Amino acid sequence: MWTKIVPVTALIASVSLTGGTAYAAPTTPVGGEALGSRGLVAPQGVKKPPKTKATSYVIADVGTGQVLAAKDAHGRYLPASTLKTLTALTLIPKLDKHRKIRPSQNACNQEGSAVGLTPKTTYKVEDLFRALMMSSGNDAAMALAETNGGLEKTMADMNAEAKRLQAYDTVAKTPSGLDKPGQSSSAYDLALIARAGLANPDFTRYISTKVANFPAPKGKHYQISNHNKLLWRYNGMVGVKNGWTTKAHASFVGAATRGGHTIVVSIMRHEGGFWDEVASLLDWGFSVRGKAAPVGQLVDPLPAGLTAPQQQVSAPPATQVTPAPQPPLLDTAARNQDASTKTVGSVVIGGGLLFGLIYLWYGIRRKRSRSRF
Repeated sequence: MWTKIVPVTALIASVSLTGGTAYAAPTTPVGGEALGSRGLVAPQGVKKPPKTKATSYVIADVGTGQVLAAKDAHGRYLPASTLKTLTALTLIPKLDKHRKIRPSQNACNQEGSAVGLTPKTTYKVEDLFRALMMSSGNDAAMALAETNGGLEKTMADMNAEAKRLQAYDTVAKTPSGLDKPGQSSSAYDLALIARAGLANPDFTRYISTKVANFPAPKGKHYQISNHNKLLWRYNGMVGVKNGWTTKAHASFVGAATRGGHTIVVSIMRHEGGFWDEVASLLDWGFSVRGKAAPVGQLVDPLPAGLTAPQQQVSAPPATQVTPAPQPPLLDTAARNQDASTKTVGSVVIGGGLLFGLIYLWYGIRRKRSRSRF
């Protein structure tokens, strides 16, 4: 029996004050109900996928979007540097690849893996994308974010792009994937992001480059190489991205093409040494593609301008309010009295009664006086 996780896309709806359009995410896991399981989800009638030490994974056909097998597809984990796939996918369309920039000292001082940026050198934007996707440069990630208008803007852009892709498990807090509270992704989302990236020629060129010359001070260059070992070891490997931090452990998303078909594999939270396992998962994907019913689907991006599936919500009919009959003036005045008004009224009434009694007594006394004379 599989244990179902709470759907990551639980219904969230908002209605405009004018009664217009509301947007809501679906109530079932993105890609299909079966992908809400934490256990292995595999097709019947074919051999099971090879074993892996990864806590979560997805195997999918890039062309059709069919998910061939999965384990804890929507489990949310720290993505480490695999988040750079979202950084690249978000910023490639926004930045001119021929633009030249000098990185800030802040960008050059980023912790973790780095390509070795220095403020003394001018770089093309495409140099930074190569550094980002080949050498996993955290310094390149920050330099690209600053070129895009700053860290805050870039994080907003990345999260908007994740929502456009319907990658609702993904919350980006850094452009590099360095661990930060609240940051997350899933094997499903990484496959979704990679699929979208593979449709972009520049993205594909950066991830598939094995070695490249990189600018150095005084007009010199040095060579950088791709950290994806499968580019050298797996037949048909296109590339994508690997990642690792102490808290996230190892993560990886990779794609390979054989016979005109592309398979993508994403894994999360692996103890390390996953290369052979990923190769076996890719082999399995190619062997069952087209021979077994899919267990889910990599969904298509949303139309431009939407961040959640559109759901029309009718505005409630206008309610006409009939004015209530107005009560008599004195009743209204009585209802409107406060404590001070009532006190003043009592004094006035009491004073009037006293004056009337005095006046009556004076009149009687005067009448008696007149009767005596």
